[in-house]
Amino acid sequence: MATVTFKEASRIYPKTERKAVDQLSLEVGDGEFVVLVGPSGCGKTTSLRMLAGLEPVDEGEIFIDDRSVAGLPPRSRDIAMVFQNYALYPHMNVAENMGFALKMAKLEKTEIVARVREAAKILDLEDFLERKPGQLSGGQRQRVAMGRAIVRKPQVFLMDEPLSNLDAKLRVSTRSQIAELQRRLGVTTLYVTHDQVEAMTMGDRVAVIKDGVLQQVDVPRALYDAPINAFVAGFIGSPAMNLLDGVIVDRGVLIGQSTVALPRSFHQAVGAGPVVVGLRPEAFELSNDGAGLPAVVKLVEELGAEAFIYAQLDQPAAPTLTVTPDLVVRVDPSVVVKAGDRIILRVKDDSMLLFNADSGARITGS
Repeated sequence: MATVTFKEASRIYPKTERKAVDQLSLEVGDGEFVVLVGPSGCGKTTSLRMLAGLEPVDEGEIFIDDRSVAGLPPRSRDIAMVFQNYALYPHMNVAENMGFALKMAKLEKTEIVARVREAAKILDLEDFLERKPGQLSGGQRQRVAMGRAIVRKPQVFLMDEPLSNLDAKLRVSTRSQIAELQRRLGVTTLYVTHDQVEAMTMGDRVAVIKDGVLQQVDVPRALYDAPINAFVAGFIGSPAMNLLDGVIVDRGVLIGQSTVALPRSFHQAVGAGPVVVGLRPEAFELSNDGAGLPAVVKLVEELGAEAFIYAQLDQPAAPTLTVTPDLVVRVDPSVVVKAGDRIILRVKDDSMLLFNADSGARITGS
């Protein structure tokens, strides 16, 4: 196996001013599964292609173990890549697709057959080895693409949004299969997705990228509970965190024309002035005493085990409301509300995050 290290690696496309990847420094441990996540165009796929040798490294270095690979051709890097579109040869059957790279490497036929059968067993493809890709479902084709990578026994797996062509139900089952398979094989893996749910459920660690710049890398729970800035806070979590402009007043935060009590740990950490308030959907509960944020229900989504209320703050326009007056609230499905109802939302204790209004950096309490 191997470690992968990006050391201030940058990619600058010709005729562009902004770096597609800007001084990326990231280490992937031996056997670790790290997910790169971010919005479209943020540089995550470019980072993967730089490691694969499909894009040059304009600045910095990339190492596999202690060897710099920035100047090596792709074939010399001992990696295997799974693409978004599977890239299977339509005229070859499953066995031939899986063994093609081994054939090009001039391995003995008996060795190729053994490796293909071993991978097919792992991926539950033994009954499909004679079929052509056109005779397979999307999930089966995705497993063939995985098998083609597995038979090479590389040091590093690279996966570029391999589930994006699957339907929603199949994506859920396949992502657990990929995560389980990676842990069984123990191969160092870098996985790219724009889907933060995939990232949170699959990765040992998750690296969040915005505009080519690495924002934060940590275990999924830490990203959710302690985002480093407002962008990470709003990107990680489904539904997204509610971000509201507020103003610090005496031991409270003014949101619109309502004041929410400030957690005690923040009393000495922040001074008066504007902030961005972060509140997860589960940070609210319906108030019975009239204290809290008044809102009007716009929509209720009932999902069986839980429900989400989409609401708008029921207050006159105020200078403190410049981000969004809309809120998403997770509630117990037994709560009975409907569109048009007026409700009061109380913020649960110690559930508020604060961010600098200018930089977006999280403000930590004492």
